Amino acid sequence: MRRCVIVGGAGIGNYERIRRSLRPDDFFVYCDGGLNHQAALGAEPDLIVGDFDSHARPETETETIALPREKDDTDTVYAAREAVRRGFEEFLLLGVAGGRIDHTLGNLSLLLWLDGQGKKASALDDYSVLEIVSEEPAPVEDSFAYFSLLNISGAARGISITGAKYPLRDGEIRCDYQYGISNEVLPGQTARVTVREGRLLLVKVFPEA
Repeated sequence: MRRCVIVGGAGIGNYERIRRSLRPDDFFVYCDGGLNHQAALGAEPDLIVGDFDSHARPETETETIALPREKDDTDTVYAAREAVRRGFEEFLLLGVAGGRIDHTLGNLSLLLWLDGQGKKASALDDYSVLEIVSEEPAPVEDSFAYFSLLNISGAARGISITGAKYPLRDGEIRCDYQYGISNEVLPGQTARVTVREGRLLLVKVFPEA
């Protein structure tokens, strides 16, 4: 099935990197201000969702879901729920990190929600790829400059890291002590992260241009 790409309104600087990550058959959902990225991404919307408080509602024949401005779900959360309802199994989130920190943190929680629904999901910004590590092992290639593991959802125990400068065996990372920042993959290897209990946010940081 096609991958669902959800585009939010946070700033994007490196469009070239993001365009390289796109697939010809991706299903694009633009969320309100995410429409500001359409021309630079070069991808037509398959669905538009929003309350249109940060972008004028476009005059288009593309399917559009207009939301009220007073609601519990953000436009991005609503778009993800709608895409799950439509049966999508894989997600890429763009324009969801940076700018207002409350929106950024909310969108990181959206990665948790998608993982809880059994979906494969990642977010891509100018600096990194973000994804959740839970039941399945997560590889980290040595093409990344650094990688970090952050606890954003409670207890995370039985953490193991192999193939990295700072290995770990049966560790625990708590929300109030984030010591898993700025690890490095050993040259020529692929690091591997596993979690026995709980979930972690994996941040894979690109080399500086």
